[in-house]
Amino acid sequence: MKRIEIMGVAICDLDNSETVSEVKKLLRQQQKIPDVVYTPNTEIVMMCQKDDSLKSIINGGSLILPDGVGLVIGSKIRKKPLRERVTGFDISVALLQIAKENRYKVFLLGGAPGVANLAAENIRIKYGDIICGYQHGYFKGYHSGHSNSAEEQSIIERINRLKPDILFVGFGSPRQEKWINHFLNQLNVRLIIGNGGTIDVLSGQVKRAPLFFQRLGLEWLYRLMMDPKRIRRQILLPLFLVEILLGPDDMVKTLEN
Repeated sequence: MKRIEIMGVAICDLDNSETVSEVKKLLRQQQKIPDVVYTPNTEIVMMCQKDDSLKSIINGGSLILPDGVGLVIGSKIRKKPLRERVTGFDISVALLQIAKENRYKVFLLGGAPGVANLAAENIRIKYGDIICGYQHGYFKGYHSGHSNSAEEQSIIERINRLKPDILFVGFGSPRQEKWINHFLNQLNVRLIIGNGGTIDVLSGQVKRAPLFFQRLGLEWLYRLMMDPKRIRRQILLPLFLVEILLGPDDMVKTLEN
Protein backbone atom coordinates (compact mmCIF):
# COMPACT_ATOMS: atom_id res chain seq x y z
CA MET A 1 0.00 0.00 0.00
CA LYS A 2 1.45 3.34 -1.01
CA ARG A 3 1.71 5.98 1.71
CA ILE A 4 2.38 9.69 1.48
CA GLU A 5 4.47 10.86 4.41
CA ILE A 6 3.50 14.39 5.41
CA MET A 7 5.70 15.96 8.09
CA GLY A 8 6.63 12.50 9.29
CA VAL A 9 3.08 11.07 9.39
CA ALA A 10 2.62 8.26 6.86
CA ILE A 11 -0.87 8.65 5.37
CA CYS A 12 -2.38 5.76 3.38
CA ASP A 13 -3.06 6.76 -0.22
CA LEU A 14 -6.48 5.13 -0.58
CA ASP A 15 -9.80 6.35 -1.89
CA ASN A 16 -12.99 5.71 0.09
CA SER A 17 -13.98 2.49 -1.66
CA GLU A 18 -10.47 1.04 -1.28
CA THR A 19 -10.51 1.95 2.41
CA VAL A 20 -13.77 0.05 2.89
CA SER A 21 -12.17 -2.97 1.20
CA GLU A 22 -9.14 -2.71 3.48
CA VAL A 23 -11.17 -2.58 6.71
CA LYS A 24 -13.13 -5.63 5.53
CA LYS A 25 -9.82 -7.48 5.10
CA LEU A 26 -8.66 -6.42 8.55
CA LEU A 27 -11.88 -7.66 10.12
CA ARG A 28 -11.47 -11.07 8.48
CA GLN A 29 -8.03 -11.48 10.05
CA GLN A 30 -7.60 -13.26 13.37
CA GLN A 31 -4.91 -11.22 15.09
CA LYS A 32 -3.73 -11.48 18.68
CA ILE A 33 -3.47 -7.68 18.79
CA PRO A 34 -6.32 -5.56 17.34
CA ASP A 35 -5.87 -3.67 14.10
CA VAL A 36 -6.19 0.07 14.54
CA VAL A 37 -7.49 2.80 12.25
CA TYR A 38 -6.29 6.35 12.97
CA THR A 39 -7.82 9.39 11.28
CA PRO A 40 -5.42 12.35 11.48
CA ASN A 41 -6.25 15.77 10.09
CA THR A 42 -3.96 18.80 9.68
CA GLU A 43 -4.38 19.73 13.34
CA ILE A 44 -3.23 16.28 14.47
CA VAL A 45 -0.28 16.28 12.05
CA MET A 46 0.77 19.62 13.53
CA MET A 47 0.42 18.15 17.05
CA CYS A 48 2.80 15.41 15.97
CA GLN A 49 5.52 17.99 15.26
CA LYS A 50 5.71 18.66 19.00
CA ASP A 51 4.84 15.16 20.22
CA ASP A 52 7.04 12.36 18.88
CA SER A 53 5.16 9.75 20.91
CA LEU A 54 1.89 10.70 19.20
CA LYS A 55 3.58 10.54 15.79
CA SER A 56 4.95 7.09 16.57
CA ILE A 57 1.56 5.85 17.77
CA ILE A 58 -0.24 7.05 14.65
CA ASN A 59 2.42 5.65 12.33
CA GLY A 60 1.95 2.29 14.03
CA GLY A 61 -1.69 2.10 12.92
CA SER A 62 -2.95 -0.51 10.46
CA LEU A 63 -4.63 2.26 8.44
CA ILE A 64 -3.87 5.98 8.67
CA LEU A 65 -6.54 7.98 6.87
CA PRO A 66 -6.44 11.63 5.70
CA ASP A 67 -9.36 13.10 7.64
CA GLY A 68 -8.60 16.65 6.63
CA VAL A 69 -8.75 18.49 3.33
CA GLY A 70 -5.55 20.33 4.26
CA LEU A 71 -3.61 17.09 4.01
CA VAL A 72 -4.90 16.52 0.48
CA ILE A 73 -4.12 20.11 -0.52
CA GLY A 74 -0.65 19.95 1.04
CA SER A 75 0.17 16.71 -0.75
CA LYS A 76 -0.90 18.21 -4.07
CA ILE A 77 1.18 21.34 -3.51
CA ARG A 78 4.23 19.10 -3.11
CA LYS A 79 3.37 17.00 -6.20
CA LYS A 80 2.77 13.87 -4.09
CA PRO A 81 -1.02 13.90 -4.25
CA LEU A 82 -3.26 11.89 -1.97
CA ARG A 83 -6.20 10.79 -4.07
CA GLU A 84 -8.95 12.02 -1.77
CA ARG A 85 -9.99 12.83 1.75
CA VAL A 86 -11.21 9.81 3.72
CA THR A 87 -13.03 10.89 6.86
CA GLY A 88 -13.24 9.00 10.11
CA PHE A 89 -16.98 9.58 10.17
CA ASP A 90 -17.56 8.09 6.72
CA ILE A 91 -15.45 5.02 7.47
CA SER A 92 -17.18 4.61 10.83
CA VAL A 93 -20.56 4.60 9.07
CA ALA A 94 -19.16 2.09 6.56
CA LEU A 95 -18.08 -0.08 9.50
CA LEU A 96 -21.64 -0.02 10.85
CA GLN A 97 -22.91 -1.28 7.49
CA ILE A 98 -20.19 -3.95 7.39
CA ALA A 99 -21.22 -5.00 10.90
CA LYS A 100 -24.83 -5.30 9.79
CA GLU A 101 -23.91 -7.43 6.78
CA ASN A 102 -21.53 -9.72 8.68
CA ARG A 103 -23.20 -9.87 12.09
CA TYR A 104 -20.27 -8.15 13.75
CA LYS A 105 -20.74 -6.49 17.13
CA VAL A 106 -19.80 -2.89 17.89
CA PHE A 107 -18.97 -1.19 21.20
CA LEU A 108 -19.17 2.62 21.52
CA LEU A 109 -16.71 4.30 23.90
CA GLY A 110 -16.76 8.07 24.23
CA GLY A 111 -18.90 11.18 24.37
CA ALA A 112 -20.56 12.88 27.32
CA PRO A 113 -22.89 10.95 29.64
CA GLY A 114 -26.06 10.04 27.76
CA VAL A 115 -24.58 10.52 24.31
CA ALA A 116 -23.31 6.99 23.59
CA ASN A 117 -26.65 5.43 24.53
CA LEU A 118 -28.48 7.83 22.19
CA ALA A 119 -26.04 6.90 19.42
CA ALA A 120 -26.64 3.21 20.18
CA GLU A 121 -30.41 3.68 19.88
CA ASN A 122 -30.08 5.48 16.54
CA ILE A 123 -27.69 2.83 15.22
CA ARG A 124 -30.06 0.03 16.20
CA ILE A 125 -32.89 1.68 14.30
CA LYS A 126 -30.86 1.89 11.09
CA TYR A 127 -28.48 -1.06 11.29
CA GLY A 128 -30.19 -3.56 13.57
CA ASP A 129 -28.90 -5.19 16.72
CA ILE A 130 -25.15 -4.64 16.18
CA ILE A 131 -24.40 -2.64 19.34
CA CYS A 132 -23.27 -4.91 22.16
CA GLY A 133 -22.45 -2.11 24.60
CA TYR A 134 -21.56 1.52 25.17
CA GLN A 135 -19.80 3.72 27.69
CA HIS A 136 -19.42 7.49 27.95
CA GLY A 137 -15.91 8.90 28.02
CA TYR A 138 -16.22 10.85 31.28
CA PHE A 139 -14.65 8.23 33.53
CA LYS A 140 -11.41 8.26 35.47
CA GLY A 141 -8.86 6.76 33.15
CA TYR A 142 -5.57 7.03 31.33
CA HIS A 143 -7.07 9.53 28.87
CA SER A 144 -8.03 11.90 31.70
CA GLY A 145 -4.78 11.65 33.66
CA HIS A 146 -5.81 8.85 36.03
CA SER A 147 -3.52 5.85 35.64
CA ASN A 148 -4.40 2.48 37.15
CA SER A 149 -8.05 3.43 37.60
CA ALA A 150 -10.28 0.65 38.95
CA GLU A 151 -13.19 2.19 37.03
CA GLU A 152 -11.26 2.04 33.78
CA GLN A 153 -10.15 -1.53 34.35
CA SER A 154 -13.76 -2.50 34.98
CA ILE A 155 -14.75 -0.91 31.65
CA ILE A 156 -12.02 -2.80 29.79
CA GLU A 157 -13.14 -6.05 31.41
CA ARG A 158 -16.72 -5.32 30.35
CA ILE A 159 -15.66 -4.65 26.75
CA ASN A 160 -13.76 -7.95 26.67
CA ARG A 161 -16.66 -9.83 28.24
CA LEU A 162 -19.03 -8.52 25.56
CA LYS A 163 -16.55 -9.50 22.80
CA PRO A 164 -17.17 -6.73 20.24
CA ASP A 165 -15.57 -7.08 16.84
CA ILE A 166 -15.30 -3.30 16.38
CA LEU A 167 -14.54 -0.67 19.03
CA PHE A 168 -15.25 3.03 18.42
CA VAL A 169 -13.08 5.26 20.66
CA GLY A 170 -14.14 8.91 20.63
CA PHE A 171 -12.13 10.90 23.18
CA GLY A 172 -10.71 13.45 20.75
CA SER A 173 -7.06 13.74 19.82
CA PRO A 174 -4.48 13.09 21.13
CA ARG A 175 -6.23 11.38 24.06
CA GLN A 176 -7.93 8.68 22.02
CA GLU A 177 -4.77 7.68 20.15
CA LYS A 178 -2.74 7.46 23.36
CA TRP A 179 -5.51 5.55 25.15
CA ILE A 180 -5.82 3.03 22.32
CA ASN A 181 -2.06 2.51 22.23
CA HIS A 182 -1.82 2.13 26.01
CA PHE A 183 -4.50 -0.57 26.21
CA LEU A 184 -4.01 -2.23 22.83
CA ASN A 185 -2.67 -5.47 24.28
CA GLN A 186 -5.52 -5.69 26.80
CA LEU A 187 -8.45 -5.30 24.40
CA ASN A 188 -9.95 -8.45 22.93
CA VAL A 189 -11.43 -6.95 19.75
CA ARG A 190 -10.68 -7.23 16.03
CA LEU A 191 -10.60 -3.57 15.00
CA ILE A 192 -10.38 -0.26 16.85
CA ILE A 193 -11.00 3.13 15.26
CA GLY A 194 -10.22 6.45 16.91
CA ASN A 195 -13.01 8.57 15.49
CA GLY A 196 -13.28 11.78 17.50
CA GLY A 197 -16.77 13.23 17.52
CA THR A 198 -18.40 10.46 15.46
CA ILE A 199 -20.41 9.16 18.43
CA ASP A 200 -21.72 12.70 19.06
CA VAL A 201 -22.92 12.96 15.46
CA LEU A 202 -24.48 9.49 15.51
CA SER A 203 -26.34 10.45 18.69
CA GLY A 204 -27.97 13.40 16.92
CA GLN A 205 -26.57 15.83 19.51
CA VAL A 206 -24.09 17.31 17.02
CA LYS A 207 -24.91 18.02 13.38
CA ARG A 208 -22.45 17.26 10.64
CA ALA A 209 -21.73 20.02 8.15
CA PRO A 210 -24.20 20.28 5.24
CA LEU A 211 -23.22 18.47 2.03
CA PHE A 212 -22.26 21.77 0.40
CA PHE A 213 -19.47 22.26 2.96
CA GLN A 214 -18.48 18.57 2.86
CA ARG A 215 -18.09 18.51 -0.93
CA LEU A 216 -15.91 21.61 -0.88
CA GLY A 217 -13.79 20.29 1.98
CA LEU A 218 -14.97 23.12 4.22
CA GLU A 219 -16.33 21.21 7.20
CA TRP A 220 -13.70 22.97 9.31
CA LEU A 221 -15.22 26.33 8.32
CA TYR A 222 -18.73 25.16 9.19
CA ARG A 223 -17.56 23.96 12.61
CA LEU A 224 -15.81 27.28 13.17
CA MET A 225 -18.97 29.19 12.25
CA MET A 226 -20.97 27.06 14.69
CA ASP A 227 -18.33 27.36 17.44
CA PRO A 228 -16.04 30.41 17.05
CA LYS A 229 -14.00 29.24 20.06
CA ARG A 230 -12.44 26.68 17.73
CA ILE A 231 -10.36 29.47 16.17
CA ARG A 232 -7.36 28.53 18.36
CA ARG A 233 -7.41 25.05 16.85
CA GLN A 234 -8.27 26.07 13.29
CA ILE A 235 -5.35 28.48 13.11
CA LEU A 236 -3.20 25.37 12.68
CA LEU A 237 -4.52 24.92 9.12
CA PRO A 238 -2.87 28.07 7.66
CA LEU A 239 0.25 27.33 9.74
CA PHE A 240 0.33 23.85 8.21
CA LEU A 241 0.09 25.26 4.68
CA VAL A 242 2.90 27.75 5.41
CA GLU A 243 5.08 24.87 6.56
CA ILE A 244 4.22 22.92 3.41
CA LEU A 245 5.10 25.86 1.18
CA LEU A 246 8.35 26.82 2.93
CA GLY A 247 9.60 23.51 4.34
CA PRO A 248 12.38 21.26 3.01
CA ASP A 249 11.93 19.08 -0.07
CA ASP A 250 11.47 15.87 1.93
CA MET A 251 8.68 17.27 4.09
CA VAL A 252 6.25 15.35 1.85
CA LYS A 253 7.45 12.13 0.26
CA THR A 254 6.14 8.88 -1.15
CA LEU A 255 6.67 5.63 0.74
CA GLU A 256 6.22 2.29 -0.98
CA ASN A 257 5.50 -0.82 1.11
